[in-house]
Amino acid sequence: MTESRPSLAIPEAELVERFVRATGPGGQNVNKVSTAVELRFDVASSPSLAEPLRARLLAKRDRRLTTEGVLVISAQRFRTQDRNREDARERLAAFIESGLHVPKPRIATKPSRGAKERRLGEKRERSTIKRGRGKSDWD
Repeated sequence: MTESRPSLAIPEAELVERFVRATGPGGQNVNKVSTAVELRFDVASSPSLAEPLRARLLAKRDRRLTTEGVLVISAQRFRTQDRNREDARERLAAFIESGLHVPKPRIATKPSRGAKERRLGEKRERSTIKRGRGKSDWD
């Protein structure tokens, strides 16, 4: 059972782990042992997630999410399968934790009357300065 917060726990049955060979340098060990972990979690149809949380997670522009709403985490940072498995679960918990934060709705504002007048006054000043740079009568 993976926990991202004490109130939210994901059962093992919802996680699909596949062990594959890691890429990159590592000598003979990398060619023989499947230490990399591919963790899959179906965000779209998980009964463990509340509907608003699911919507926020699916709305993220994350390249690890497939079009079907499955989160695929590939962990191969470490040399042992257990450590990579732990790393993948930590990253899953971090992903879910990021969806728990509800963004504050933006309140539309408009500039004050004084701010508008100051802006227009500055534009007028800048205009007169530039007008004064034109060709002079001395030529």
